[in-house]
Amino acid sequence: MGLSLIRHEQVYLAIKTEHDEHCYPISALCKIGNVSRAAYYKWLHRELPNYEAENKRIADEIEKIHTESPDKGYRRIRDELERYHDIKVNDKRVLRICRKKGIKSTIKYANNGCTRQAANPQFIAENILNREFSADAPNQKWLTDVTEFKYYVAQEVHKVYLSAILDLYDRRIVSYVIGDSNNNPLVFDTFDAAIAANPGATPLCHSDRGFQYTNRLFHAKLEAAGMTQSMSRVAKCIDNGPMEGFWGILKRERYYGKRFKDKDSLVSMIEEYIEYYNNRRLQRNLGVLTPMEKHNNYLMVA
Repeated sequence: MGLSLIRHEQVYLAIKTEHDEHCYPISALCKIGNVSRAAYYKWLHRELPNYEAENKRIADEIEKIHTESPDKGYRRIRDELERYHDIKVNDKRVLRICRKKGIKSTIKYANNGCTRQAANPQFIAENILNREFSADAPNQKWLTDVTEFKYYVAQEVHKVYLSAILDLYDRRIVSYVIGDSNNNPLVFDTFDAAIAANPGATPLCHSDRGFQYTNRLFHAKLEAAGMTQSMSRVAKCIDNGPMEGFWGILKRERYYGKRFKDKDSLVSMIEEYIEYYNNRRLQRNLGVLTPMEKHNNYLMVA
């Protein structure tokens, strides 16, 4: 590309955009931009260099990914380009294209948990996990918690509660239960589902000090399964950090900024997201794998 074309690149782009979007006359736009019509048409019909043509192809795919999932930042977009679109580029190139296209991920929101501390806890466990958020194998360390979601029927607010168990080795959601009440059965059913799906598993099971987890019956269920119970310290959410992190990811990507008007659509969103998270959402801390890929890779070599 000649020096004059490079120098006036932004002017030519602006002329093309205004003409395409608003049908303004090219001659008038060239006059405003202080460039000749001949120079503009020379730029318009130029043969794109290979690198620029490749950037355009990448930018088109980035636009599609961003439109489908506006929560994705440039790093996750890069990982998705390589895995699902066979486009191998580095972070910096994707970041440059995103900045040029004005693409940014959606705003992060602070997650406010809904767990109620027990007024009179029946059982308190030590913080055995002690923020050691790594594991050498699946079913070695589980985290669990409950969070709430709202939906609206006319002006009336309703809630559903999601109880889940997360494995610290592969970050998969081991089991989950959605219910209308934040109660003991919600948590107990989640635990039972995890055991049914992973017979013989005896992980360290860590939670906060919510009333369900300090219940003697819950502790008895853990002991009967050969598990050790661990609990966060008072008012130390970071002690259960990866579980809190999952709530934040789910809500930022599918819940915040939306208004659900019925229970079915909200429950479907949660179920579909957990399926996506376990099986399609790539994570760099897992080696750019999904949780189930990390899990299955371990089983293949075990």
